[in-house]
Amino acid sequence: MKSLDYEVKGKDIVLIQNDFDLDETLDCGQAFRWEKVCGGAYKGYALNTPLYITAEGNEFTFHDTDEQTFLALWADYLDLYTDYGEIKRRLSCDKTLAAACSYAPGIRLIKQDKWEALCSFIISQNNNIPRIKGIISRLVEHYGCFPDFRTLSLETAESLGFLRAGFRAKYIIDAAKKLDTNTLDLDEICAMPIGKAREKLMQINGVGPKVAECALLYGMYRTEAFPVDVWIKRVMERYYPNGLPECTKGIEGIAQQYLFHYIRNLEK
Repeated sequence: MKSLDYEVKGKDIVLIQNDFDLDETLDCGQAFRWEKVCGGAYKGYALNTPLYITAEGNEFTFHDTDEQTFLALWADYLDLYTDYGEIKRRLSCDKTLAAACSYAPGIRLIKQDKWEALCSFIISQNNNIPRIKGIISRLVEHYGCFPDFRTLSLETAESLGFLRAGFRAKYIIDAAKKLDTNTLDLDEICAMPIGKAREKLMQINGVGPKVAECALLYGMYRTEAFPVDVWIKRVMERYYPNGLPECTKGIEGIAQQYLFHYIRNLEK
């Protein structure tokens, strides 16, 4: 585990951190509750805890955050204990991954709450980022927080009409009901072998391979999970028709982050 270089300054925490970029981490499609504000700062939430964060070079200021919250929540949420410099060195033995790591060197994996990630990626199906953010914003505004699965298990597709989520509403409710009745348990799924975990998540109506992989990667930090969308499918067809290189083993999901950002922006 990597040690952190930080200082408490009044009500703020000032962190010195390499291999970290706010745009590349918070606005790359892995989390939907972050908003870029003036001066390149971001405001957002980890479940129901707010944060305002600014950056100047490799210095990051976590505003109005005490040391305990920084260490117990934000350092883990932003995967600050992981040495991404070493990960990039490992991945860069492959030519394409070396280019991807160089293109967006500040990406880090966000470690979200299990339920929030599952719910968010159910909403993400056949959707674009602005609409996903809008649906989640309406969800949070209605309940005054990101609702837990017990709360949503009491809803119906009709009562969630205010979300304007379309067919996704019934899938959210099915997930909530399966968790509320202990038909599924996200903590248990998190600890399962990856194949079994995928099968369990896909017992939820509307959760297919991609949503299951996203829930595993972003909500359970199963770094071997590998979500495949149209961009990653293109990457695999063009660069890895025989599968990913050995250097990605166990961290395929982190490699996916670099590859997704690289190919998506390369082909704009």
